[in-house]
Amino acid sequence: MTAKKLTVCVFIFFITTITVAQDSFKILQNKKSVTVPFKLVNNLMVIPLEINGKKLSFLVDTGIDKTVLFNLKISDSVRLNYIEEIQMRGLGEGNAIQALKSRGNLVRIKDVISVNHMIYMITDNLFDLSAKMGIDVNGIIGGDLFKDFVVRINYASKKITFYNPETYVYKKCNNCLTLPLEFLNKKPLLNAEVENHLGNLIDVKLLIDSGGGDALWLFKNTHPELIVSDRYFEDYLGKGLSGNIYGKRSIINKLKIGDFVFKNASVSYPDSTSIISVHDDISRNGTVGAEILKRFHVIFDYPNNKLTLKKNSTYFNAPFLYNKSGIELIYNGEMLVQEKKSRFREYEIDSNKKSLLTEVMLVYNVAYRPRYEISHIRKASPALFAGLLVGDVILEINGRPAYEKELQEIIHILSGNENKKIKLLVERNGVELKYEFQLKNML
Repeated sequence: MTAKKLTVCVFIFFITTITVAQDSFKILQNKKSVTVPFKLVNNLMVIPLEINGKKLSFLVDTGIDKTVLFNLKISDSVRLNYIEEIQMRGLGEGNAIQALKSRGNLVRIKDVISVNHMIYMITDNLFDLSAKMGIDVNGIIGGDLFKDFVVRINYASKKITFYNPETYVYKKCNNCLTLPLEFLNKKPLLNAEVENHLGNLIDVKLLIDSGGGDALWLFKNTHPELIVSDRYFEDYLGKGLSGNIYGKRSIINKLKIGDFVFKNASVSYPDSTSIISVHDDISRNGTVGAEILKRFHVIFDYPNNKLTLKKNSTYFNAPFLYNKSGIELIYNGEMLVQEKKSRFREYEIDSNKKSLLTEVMLVYNVAYRPRYEISHIRKASPALFAGLLVGDVILEINGRPAYEKELQEIIHILSGNENKKIKLLVERNGVELKYEFQLKNML
């Protein structure tokens, strides 16, 4: 990623009558389907997308019904049409944030296009999804894309396919489960069951959130038996539009979606102050996120209110992991590093080439590489007891340069088995320091 800021060119047109197509997506050239590859980063899908001709990267998030633009950090400009100032509120402990509402925009995903699209732009630079994911993410697109298609997501092949609902034909599938989709404020819900630590089965209604990396969130205030067990720890759960989200991480005996059962699934219980925007709404009990969704081949059929799931052999039985170090990392720009490389050259000692002399030369290059910084440290965590601090820059992990790895690779290392030894070289105020600790199972 690059740290250069994007110039946003906003054009305001004072026109009383506008004749454009409805704000919906269509497939060009009467095609039956369009397949788009995506990057899978921390369980989340990132696709290429154009806004008024400008190429960007967007997170695919069924948990929202709007298209939201933010975190513009590329050296070019994007045009937004017909704007007005508004305030937006989402998950998080903070207040509503300033935003721009723009209509009449051309949005294109390969041959999927909307010619009169509504876009909401967050002007607050504090909401930086790219920092959390380690790649450029310029916005979120959700329900307003899904509502016009049958959408098939293959997490194993990392492809999302949009089908024309008028021509789509369901294939016979003996191993598929089809569930009814309900909608709340244009967002999809499914019915499931959870078994708490007391062995009690609870019917729950869950928002389907492909933009949430966790497995399951449950809201304690929505059902008297949604009780946190004694096996939990306080943790930073992420960042919403309105600020940081904190809560308790634990495990639940069972999560049951139709005939599919997940035992000892990870679960989070966000604090009420972090979910104030949904706190008074008891019609949903929580959220099922991408840590569960990626275990299936998923077909969203918004037009016909259906959801189809088929077991994904690549991920279905994968363990539920969580960060056992207590460190939350972000990508924070780039830094200059000196890289040492070896070059070899051979010389003939005699004319018969029976003897060769090999010369080894060390070459040093200076290059820009990713800079990973500690943004949060969990209370009572191995990282805290070791002496690490917020703001420390990770230079090496277990003897290897941190910049050689993607952010999700480092997170995976920090989510390893209990007692795994972690050695870190960090930079703090220009001084290099070494730390060592062991991962600890908190549950």
